[in-house]
Amino acid sequence: MDRSGIFAGEDPFVIAQSWLAEAEKSEPNDPNAIALATVDADGLPNVRMVLLKEIEAAAFVFYTNYTSAKAREAEGAGKAAFVMHWKSLRRQIRVRGLVSREEGPQADAYYASRSLKSRLGAWASQQSQPLSSRGALMAEVARVTAEQGLNPPRPPFWGGFRIIPLEIEFWADGAFRLHDRFRWNRPTPENAWEIHRLNP
Repeated sequence: MDRSGIFAGEDPFVIAQSWLAEAEKSEPNDPNAIALATVDADGLPNVRMVLLKEIEAAAFVFYTNYTSAKAREAEGAGKAAFVMHWKSLRRQIRVRGLVSREEGPQADAYYASRSLKSRLGAWASQQSQPLSSRGALMAEVARVTAEQGLNPPRPPFWGGFRIIPLEIEFWADGAFRLHDRFRWNRPTPENAWEIHRLNP
């Protein structure tokens, strides 16, 4: 199977890291944005944009409030999917896999790297819950600032999720819609990858 050029390599995470690094040079806004898909208890799909914060050696990591809809749905199903699309490169990566929490030192370090206002906002926001007004949110930010000070710890209800993929698809635009697609899949994270070229 010919996987030369941008598709070359034996590690899909290295390929994904390479594509993201390339996108960081050409995408004007948030090259690490992903459309994260989950399902609720009734199987109704939900999708929203979030920022991917790390591509590890075996997983993709993002952070959120654990009481949010995305967190509750991801944990409820134990699975999630996402797509990264770069219009400037005419490429995308699709991922489907298993979900686990990241709430240890790595989550603490990422939280500490955020701006103070973002850290305080994480404490103040009851994400996905009804809000009476913008003023009420800003009042809660002021209250939390007085309570937590200028070096707030990571909230116990806020942290990371790791998506461990069972399927990764790399897609690149082709002339006349004859796109190049390669799907890496495995039944469990312990299995070796199988790689297939797909019809466009």
